[in-house]
Amino acid sequence: MAILTTERLDAAVGTRPRAWLGVAAAIVAIAWGGNEFTPLLVMYKADGLPLTAVDLLLFYYVLGIVPAMLIGGPLSDRWGRRPLMLPAPLIAAAGSLLLAAGAASVPMLAAGRMLSGVALGLAMAVGGSWVKELSQPPYAVAAAGTGARRSAMSLTAGFALGAGVAGALAEWGPLPHSTAYLVNAALCLAAAVWLSRAPETVVPRADPGPFTEDLKIPAAGHRRFLRVAVPIALWLFTANATAYAVLPTLMLPRVQQAPIAFSALVTMVALGCGFLIQSVARRIDRPGTTRAAVVALVLLTIGMLLAAWTAATLSVSATLLTAVVLGSGYGIGLVAGLQQIERVAGPGDLAGLTAVFYSVSYLGFGVPAVLSALHGGFGFGYPAMYLVTALLAAACLALVAANYREPR
Repeated sequence: MAILTTERLDAAVGTRPRAWLGVAAAIVAIAWGGNEFTPLLVMYKADGLPLTAVDLLLFYYVLGIVPAMLIGGPLSDRWGRRPLMLPAPLIAAAGSLLLAAGAASVPMLAAGRMLSGVALGLAMAVGGSWVKELSQPPYAVAAAGTGARRSAMSLTAGFALGAGVAGALAEWGPLPHSTAYLVNAALCLAAAVWLSRAPETVVPRADPGPFTEDLKIPAAGHRRFLRVAVPIALWLFTANATAYAVLPTLMLPRVQQAPIAFSALVTMVALGCGFLIQSVARRIDRPGTTRAAVVALVLLTIGMLLAAWTAATLSVSATLLTAVVLGSGYGIGLVAGLQQIERVAGPGDLAGLTAVFYSVSYLGFGVPAVLSALHGGFGFGYPAMYLVTALLAAACLALVAANYREPR
């Protein structure tokens, strides 16, 4: 991969400081579509769909995300960002339309979720790398880590807005099973137009060689990636899935008057805290150390303990407090992980390594289905299961703390 130079651009450094906004807008719209399904989980369960089947629908879009990231990221390092990212908002719009039409059909819902996942995978691996490159010379002049923060905040903003709007429309708007998805489809089409104006940042390889070589990501074996970024990644969407998929379902008996709105509120609280704290994550980070990663995992471990307490008490206030802590841990952890990737990625590894990081993180969306199966099949209680997850999070914290100092 070769990043475009000022000579190729025939422009001075910093003359396109806002070029990243079109890519960020597409990421927001696609993430909006990826997370609008989440607060509606309680609606589908109330409609009579099996609990485990609904939890699996939450996970199905991971089946679209992971291949799209692991293949799309390296392909964009080879052919450029535009060819891989431009179709993403259109794929997201198609996924939302399927979800709008398939409220009573699990296969249609699954297909819609997988298309949403493909779009999100491209947005995270390709779009995130594109934002980072457009946030640095020759396009813009910004502080170190700005690109990672912009990418993380765009993603989190989309997740939060999608959940909040979808929950409100499903609770009080017309056509509760469809309106939110139709709104997102329109947003994705608008974002696709803006995205088309973003400049390319990668020169396609003249003699790319076999694609199998691009699937090899040497930086994925880097010690810092394995001992710092991966332990963070494991808990990012485990935290989110806990906050706004598991706990609102457990709270259904307590919030019967407006269950969808409550689910949306919890989602907005978690992701709102994650978004706000990302703007100050640079102050938490200390170059040469893993301080931001340690702080994130401390919050995530505490959040899992609070989840156990919430599952035991079924308290509305405890649910919201848990969402605040888990969302804050997610926000800091996402920025910390992306900063680690920027530090260890090679010249042609950025999108590929970002894809690996996000692929690991999205395994967390399988947690609700696993816990539901353990609860239904073996009778394990949610408080006990979350105590176990807290111990596992503490083990990851110990690993990151043991690698606190970065080698010079």
